[in-house]
Amino acid sequence: MPFLLNTPDDQQAMLAAIGVGSLDELFAMVPADLRLKRDLAIPPALTEIELSAHMAALARANSPAGDQLCFLGGGCYDHFVPAVVDAIAGRAEFYTSYTPYQAEASQGNLQAFFEYQTLISRLTGMEVANASLYDGATAATEAVLMSISATARHRHVVTAASVHPEYRQTLAAYLKNLGVEISTVGTPGGAITPQDLFDAVRDDTACVLVQHPNFFGCLEDVERLAQIAHDKGAMFIVIADPISLGILKRPGDYDADIVVAEGQSLGIPMQFGGPFLGIMACRERLVRRMPGRIAGQTVDRRGKRCWVLTLQTREQHIRREKATSNICTNQGLLALRATVYLALVGPQGLREVAELNLRKAHYARERFASLERFEIVHARPTFKEFVVRDRQGQVENLLADLAARDIFAGVPLGRWYPELADCFLVAVTEKRSRQDIDTLVAALAQSNRKVMVAHA
Repeated sequence: MPFLLNTPDDQQAMLAAIGVGSLDELFAMVPADLRLKRDLAIPPALTEIELSAHMAALARANSPAGDQLCFLGGGCYDHFVPAVVDAIAGRAEFYTSYTPYQAEASQGNLQAFFEYQTLISRLTGMEVANASLYDGATAATEAVLMSISATARHRHVVTAASVHPEYRQTLAAYLKNLGVEISTVGTPGGAITPQDLFDAVRDDTACVLVQHPNFFGCLEDVERLAQIAHDKGAMFIVIADPISLGILKRPGDYDADIVVAEGQSLGIPMQFGGPFLGIMACRERLVRRMPGRIAGQTVDRRGKRCWVLTLQTREQHIRREKATSNICTNQGLLALRATVYLALVGPQGLREVAELNLRKAHYARERFASLERFEIVHARPTFKEFVVRDRQGQVENLLADLAARDIFAGVPLGRWYPELADCFLVAVTEKRSRQDIDTLVAALAQSNRKVMVAHA
């Protein structure tokens, strides 16, 4: 529908109808220092050619990770995205469909959701999966809220310092006004120790939230941690890396109650930080406390297989005070990408991808350890990420120097962990070749020589 501007006569008629003489009088109740200033110093209008050139220049200021050697991690990874994922997810019936959060969701969308749920259930070893959430951070928070509701323990939750710091910030924001205390257990060795967790869990603890592999890339002793949580009547929530499940034991096999994950690694580009995909799966006994929606398979009146939205815990469908989310099916486009990716690679392919991540990360770890300037911080087993200490304490300068040479060497950790201000997190995916890793190490060695010359 074209936009029809209100003429000055229209504005005067509306002002007269409400009994004010001018726009200034209409907004007089707004304090003067908060009103938008009329003189915005907006430059003159551009022609279409000039505007196109200006926008192209702004776009060139972005630096897509795919154009550089990318060793960034911490929840967003440069994994390979097969071309078929874009081909299928880009079809008009999926890509441009109306946001179908009610009964008019098409059979094609519903079938895709059902297949996604099936794949996630098998991947995690859980009984039920929903049709996606917004991202890993909110999925983790929703899982904690589920545990509080299911256990009726509204006062205390436990998490580890090795859980993604931004996930913990999101959780703290959600729980701030609910009177729920969050105990964060330190992980000086890179992972939580069973004894420290045992000391932190109380009789009124609703859940224990653990990431495996954790933010530092280290593997947690999840079986022992799950036992400690369950012995105190608390739920055990695991934040998983979907790719790692190609070789690691599934959370359902070590008695996790709820599994969440960031699904970006499953066929979704880094795309400057989002949108991403929140994965959630749980035990069947918790299904009615799940946020989002669940697609089910049934038959129509003619006996033909079809799909329906079986469960929607939105305020539009149930009493508002019992609603658990407002997740809509537009997020299903990212779930569709994950579905295509998982169906394409299959169990064997996912295992091969996971093994490539593991082997290449360990090769990079060995190469870092060979440089005198650097130290591998944690001795624990890791998957595709590891923490490196710069003995010269010049992390920011080092990473900036390499970025200027089109190498994203890692993520500095000082912003979240002051005690690791001289450290950075390195991630190695299946896209990084031996030559890429050697190029990174050579660039680090060259940067070290620059520092030595400067000191001389």
